[in-house]
Amino acid sequence: MRLVILDNYDLASEWAAKYICNRIIQFKPGQDRYFTLGLPTGSTPLGCYKKLIEYHKNGHLSFKYVKTFNMDEYVGLPRNHPESYHSYMWNNFFKHIDIDPNNAHILDGNAADLQAECDAFEKKIKEAGGIDLFVGGIGPDGHIAFNEPGSSLVSRTRLKTLAMDTILANAKYFDGDLTKVPTMALTVGVGTVMDAREVMILITGAHKAFALYKAIEEGVNHMWTVSAFQQHPRTIFVCDEDATLELRVKTVKYFKGDSVSQKPYCTRLCITKHICLM
Repeated sequence: MRLVILDNYDLASEWAAKYICNRIIQFKPGQDRYFTLGLPTGSTPLGCYKKLIEYHKNGHLSFKYVKTFNMDEYVGLPRNHPESYHSYMWNNFFKHIDIDPNNAHILDGNAADLQAECDAFEKKIKEAGGIDLFVGGIGPDGHIAFNEPGSSLVSRTRLKTLAMDTILANAKYFDGDLTKVPTMALTVGVGTVMDAREVMILITGAHKAFALYKAIEEGVNHMWTVSAFQQHPRTIFVCDEDATLELRVKTVKYFKGDSVSQKPYCTRLCITKHICLM
């Protein structure tokens, strides 16, 4: 497990975008070799998406041979609703890059058979060869995707009832009207994300500080589902300073010192070497 601490949200977003870009470039995707990327929604990844769009428009990155699988989607919300995750992804990311729409997979919250939709999603991931890099965000209660507190840590894609904390947090997207917020969603499971070859979790803001503390300083706990990724062989938590407010000083110093000593990534985009690792 790695913890990367950046000074602020913008720097954390840029670091995450460079990491994704680096992974895709290193993979050398092609017609018979697609890079498979798991993606989140919400406010946290917006800065990362903006940077990825910038890299694409500058000619540094192509998504032509990338397949994506989104974490979740509301149940019962029309696909063209401005707050559906279909709308979110197309408006904030997909329509700005060169991805083939057939390669951008998002769960259908209006499917006639929701369980069959979930099973088909798992099958599509398997047929794609699994997820190379799954990027996620978390809620203040430590849930990843819509794996609310108490979710099984070996769960697969399924229908979930949303916790009240999640509904309250999402009300800001629905004019503050709780009656407009969907109460159910389709979501990948913790086990689905754990199957990815690599996982990167974005955690920013003081309101996520206690969740970050639970994620890395205490044991694995199904009440804080993000903590499961302590056990993943390749997990990176990317956070800003505000998100570290609940961590012990020695934890912050350790991970900051580790990052400085290893100097794993450049701080600038290199046109000739893309995004260099050294």
